[in-house]
Amino acid sequence: MDSTPAELPVISVSELNRTARDVLTRAFPRVHVEGEISNLRRPRSGHLYFTLKDDQAQVDCAMFRGKQRHMAFEPADGQQVLVRAAVDLYQVRGQFQLNVHSMEEAGAGALQRAFEALKQRLEAEGLFAEARKQALPRLPRRVGVITSSSGAALHDILTVLARRFPAIEVVVYPVPVQGEQAAPAIAAALARAGRRSEVDVLIVGRGGGSLEDLWPFNEEEVARAIAACPLPVVSAVGHETDVTIADLAADRRAPTPTAAAELVSPDGEAWARQLATLEQRLNAALHRRLTAEGQRLTALQRRLREPRRRLQDLGQRLDELDTRLRRSMERELAERRRRLHALHQRLRDPRRELQRQRERTAELRQRLERAMGRDTERRRQRLQLTMGRLQAASPLGPLDRGFALLQREDGGLVRSPADAPVGTRLHARLDRAGNALKLDVIEIENAPDNQADQ
Repeated sequence: MDSTPAELPVISVSELNRTARDVLTRAFPRVHVEGEISNLRRPRSGHLYFTLKDDQAQVDCAMFRGKQRHMAFEPADGQQVLVRAAVDLYQVRGQFQLNVHSMEEAGAGALQRAFEALKQRLEAEGLFAEARKQALPRLPRRVGVITSSSGAALHDILTVLARRFPAIEVVVYPVPVQGEQAAPAIAAALARAGRRSEVDVLIVGRGGGSLEDLWPFNEEEVARAIAACPLPVVSAVGHETDVTIADLAADRRAPTPTAAAELVSPDGEAWARQLATLEQRLNAALHRRLTAEGQRLTALQRRLREPRRRLQDLGQRLDELDTRLRRSMERELAERRRRLHALHQRLRDPRRELQRQRERTAELRQRLERAMGRDTERRRQRLQLTMGRLQAASPLGPLDRGFALLQREDGGLVRSPADAPVGTRLHARLDRAGNALKLDVIEIENAPDNQADQ
């Protein structure tokens, strides 16, 4: 059941438009819109008012004067543009519109955005890093050129190479440089030149043109083919102000094809001047060397004597040495003869010497036997004397004179009455043969000489 008018809040038109404006600006803070300009108006205030349309709809736009400072073209009706704008509502008339902040031509703008996006991505990968770039050869034997076979760029490159260094050979890899087939063809030519390795350096490029015309050199596959090529690559695309992705990926960038040819080729005239200077220095060095060697030869000739005279001197010297050698050998032979005669005189008859040695041996044997007899007699006498002394000192000696040796049952000797108290059982040894008596001590009397009697 519908609400009655009394139940709905009542607002003014201004409040309604203001609320709608707030909703729009919050929902669409920034948009990019592409379309065709129509009904373009520029009043004395300097602001731009126009309609942006496509084949099905249109929207009013306003671009205020302060936003036009960085616009690089003059807009006109029928022009396709890309605008960056905020969605707005003109409250006075309740008119939906776009407040344009910037505007650019649609075709170039889209390509430029694609260029910047690819540039940032490849740069982040390190594809443009200086560390991976190769140095150009100082004197290439062959130069490869990847460009259109009918373009002015090839003519300019060949003209410069022929003028600067005619000895350099040129290998042309013809490719389209514009259109949809250009980028794949350029990438394939780079790969083919790298595989063949028939040139020392490559020039890749074309003459000037619009951004759309140069776009094949902004394709990712071309940039990656340049980076992957094992040969040094020089990029020469368009004019000096044109910078492409190929320029950034190449090992060197030349502002024009003509500059690229000058970059890869040495200056023939400068080389000729340098060779002439080197030739002069070489001739001067050779002249100095020949002069010095001539002076050295003259000095050697002065020191060199006539060969026949040299041989005579050597023959005379040989005769002198031969004479000295003969005399030395004769002296040595005479000395050896003298020593041999002396040895012969000193040599005796072996039989007489043998008889003398036998007599000497017999004499020494007799002397040895006499000495051994005397030594044996001395040792025998010393032994008898020692035995007599031992017998005199033996404790068994007194037994031969009638004394007895007293021992207790435990084997101890009785040397004084204190050693044999009354009741002690004694053994009395009477002679050396071991004859003994068993006694019991009954009484001990002290003799005047302290001898103990039983």
